[in-house]
Amino acid sequence: MHNSVLVTGGAQRLGRELVLAFARAGWHVWCHYGLSAQAAQQLQAELRAQGLALDLVQADLSQEAQVLAMMAHIVQQRGPLQAVVNNASLFEPDTGLDFDPALLRRQMEVNLVAPLLLGRELARQQAQRPERGETQDACLIHVLDQKVFNLNPDYFSYTSTKLALERSVALQAQALAPSVRVCGVAPGLIYPSGPQSQENFERASCVNLLRRATPPADVAASCLFLAQTRSITGVAVCVDNGQHLIPLARDVMFAAQTLAQEAPYAKS
Repeated sequence: MHNSVLVTGGAQRLGRELVLAFARAGWHVWCHYGLSAQAAQQLQAELRAQGLALDLVQADLSQEAQVLAMMAHIVQQRGPLQAVVNNASLFEPDTGLDFDPALLRRQMEVNLVAPLLLGRELARQQAQRPERGETQDACLIHVLDQKVFNLNPDYFSYTSTKLALERSVALQAQALAPSVRVCGVAPGLIYPSGPQSQENFERASCVNLLRRATPPADVAASCLFLAQTRSITGVAVCVDNGQHLIPLARDVMFAAQTLAQEAPYAKS
């Protein structure tokens, strides 16, 4: 039986790249979606036409009962998972002066509480696996954000939740060992966000040490590597062309118009 992996938020953008990378590597993929049913169904049809395994599962990750029901459904259908890639997140603009506590709480549920629940349930599933001991290996991978290593006050609530999740990588690795490894991947800017124009994105995506955009496929390949490398746990890897090493007073989306004109980080 193939190893199986759950990718949350797997229907679009980076989630889609993650689904493709794992499916093409021979994993049986569960693609979670929230509201993107049509995109998920299209992706499923595309992969099944290629002879690749993809099942769909829907859940609102802000609701604990739905997270638990999703994990139980997967076990009932195909047995315990070998990996979970926690990719889904809420990303809403606010500041420390105007944030809405209700929105902060919803982002906390999706960006922090759900990931911790997924890890807990993945660890509990391992007791149900027929193979035990040295051959057993399960991995939880949190998709973070280079912002947690390069702070600026924009997207205040989102950043707060991702900071908490980044700190939880090592803590969760300690708590879930030895049955589950826990790792993080922190991408740089890889897609346009919110009101960002294509021109702004092209400028901003090159504001990094290597002066080039980070391919989403590189982020997906990094997640696949961590899932398959049994000696790595408790660490987070930046996949951002060194974006986290360029301090910015504002989010790169807002700073790009001026920064992209300045040496040494201007687009070549």
